[in-house]
Amino acid sequence: MARYAPAALVAALLVATAVAFVYTEKLKLTPSPIVGTRVDKVFSPVCDCETDIARISFRLREADVVGIQMIDRDATVVRELVRARSASRGRLTFTWNGRDDEGDVVPEGRYRPRVHLANERRTIVLPNPIRVDVTPPRIELRSLRPKVFSPDGDRRRDRVELGYRVDEPARVSLFVNGRQRVRKLGQKREGTVQWFGRVDGRSLPRGVYRLELSASDTAGNLGVRTPAKPVVIRYVALVRRRIVTGPGRRFGVRVLSDAVRVRWRLARSRGEASPGRLRLRAPQAPGRYRLTVTANGHSDRAVVVVREPAP
Repeated sequence: MARYAPAALVAALLVATAVAFVYTEKLKLTPSPIVGTRVDKVFSPVCDCETDIARISFRLREADVVGIQMIDRDATVVRELVRARSASRGRLTFTWNGRDDEGDVVPEGRYRPRVHLANERRTIVLPNPIRVDVTPPRIELRSLRPKVFSPDGDRRRDRVELGYRVDEPARVSLFVNGRQRVRKLGQKREGTVQWFGRVDGRSLPRGVYRLELSASDTAGNLGVRTPAKPVVIRYVALVRRRIVTGPGRRFGVRVLSDAVRVRWRLARSRGEASPGRLRLRAPQAPGRYRLTVTANGHSDRAVVVVREPAP
């Protein structure tokens, strides 16, 4: 009988192989009990944002008892999300906060949901990987120009442009005096951000404004802002705020503006000139007068003091 044992063993193995083959082919022909899979592709469990959890959703063809585990690239279980939960047919949605069974954030990398169906006696690893990313992007401000601009709508130095570089694809935002004013579409690693000096459609008043850039990646990680850089909104400015002269004497005052022409008014005199050094004649009567210079609807003023001539 001993000599027939090897033959029997071989026959048994052939039968087992045939049975396994038939079972495998049957599984191939049988519709999957799970359809309509939707799984978030990337998230950050530490971003404190809308993308700090991953959603896992699918539809069951039939009611079953469901178990779900998260596994890493080595098929090691890092988190058991669901254990033997009865579920009706239809769509099921679960969430994962990127932490293991001990409550610690898992290492960065790719993870897959593994679904066990007790009634079907099947375990299915969903083909959709979830990437855990906890590293914030780094953004560098590479250029800023001009440093002085005038958002008055005449298309002359109406905006400031900031050039940047990010170490990974990310959305870039511009902060003005600590408040977000621009959020770019797209996630290019290099580009520019433009700011037109407006809020709610209105040009901001003249003054110094501090600009910062920040970047947020696909997972939701927010990087550190760039160091604040000042820019100046200036429409028209008189270099001298107080001018002392004599009756009827000519005097000069420098006018700074991006406008092509400026208008001026002093006492009863009015006129128009190009920006630069403005040459005017003082009133004949001693006193204090207001000099007003206007460019594209914005004005600046200085006091002209006309003193009596010395005896």
